[in-house]
Amino acid sequence: MILQIILLLVGLVLLVKGADWLVDGASVLAKKKNVSDLAIGLTIVAFGTSAPELVVNAVAASGNYPDIVFGNIIGSNNFNLFIILGLSGLIIPLSVQSSTVWKEIPFSLFAAIVLFFLANNYFLTESKEVSIWDAGILLVFFAAFLYYVATQLKSEPSIDSVEIKDYSTQKIWGLIIIGLVGLVGGGKLVVDNAVSMAQSLGVSEKIIGLTIVAAGTSLPELATSVVAAMKKNADIAIGNIVGSNIFNIFLILGVSGIIRPLEFNPSFNTDLYLLAGGTVFLFIAMFTGKRHKLDRWEAFVLLATYLLYTGYLIGLES
Repeated sequence: MILQIILLLVGLVLLVKGADWLVDGASVLAKKKNVSDLAIGLTIVAFGTSAPELVVNAVAASGNYPDIVFGNIIGSNNFNLFIILGLSGLIIPLSVQSSTVWKEIPFSLFAAIVLFFLANNYFLTESKEVSIWDAGILLVFFAAFLYYVATQLKSEPSIDSVEIKDYSTQKIWGLIIIGLVGLVGGGKLVVDNAVSMAQSLGVSEKIIGLTIVAAGTSLPELATSVVAAMKKNADIAIGNIVGSNIFNIFLILGVSGIIRPLEFNPSFNTDLYLLAGGTVFLFIAMFTGKRHKLDRWEAFVLLATYLLYTGYLIGLES
């Protein structure tokens, strides 16, 4: 068991650092090819924080571990919303742009609802799964969201451009190759040892996916949002979370479903209810207390809700 925990932690470190190295190398390469900061930010940098979830899910889908796939995505989204946003909001009350309140937050709720109906197949068959066709629908919605973000950034250009370093060609390709190796190797270590831990502890893959794997792959979002909150940059703190939750469902689950149709465990519906409820709470919080701001007491409610729910889940397994 100790060896499994160590290998899982090594895998998580490889995932996070691999994504960091890949983004560094790819960003510089794109800049040398005269790709705009906007395009780099929308593609390479945005992909970077979602790369751990993407690689873990690709490995889990290939190995036919659907509970790890859904546990990682739904668990990461709940961790992002309740823990990361809760911690960030406790550091500093988070002011939110009007477009985030009226567009991005509702769109993240829409993503959870779309996943709920597609996975449960209310309109088509008795089987509960995300099929290849369902995955295609998710990817179409992701493309629509990406188009919205691109038009939004063009109409409201960011003052801070993407930070691009100057590396030699050898270092660029070295970072890209090492980053990819770190991602793939880390993803394999995380999935294999998460499954082994679940078997050794006698708990379900679902619980391991919802907790350890989900929290581990959310480390880039945690670092980004907490640092942004400490620097009083609320837009990055909350935009990073809402955007990541949309990415996770539409892009990462879409790609996972293309790799292999994913059988859906109906017990995940409770976690989707929590995700939808938390997103609705976040939207309502924008109009209670100070307008368009997540106050500290609201952030505490998010944090406490997640901790209580996680305790409840673990209690069910024992």
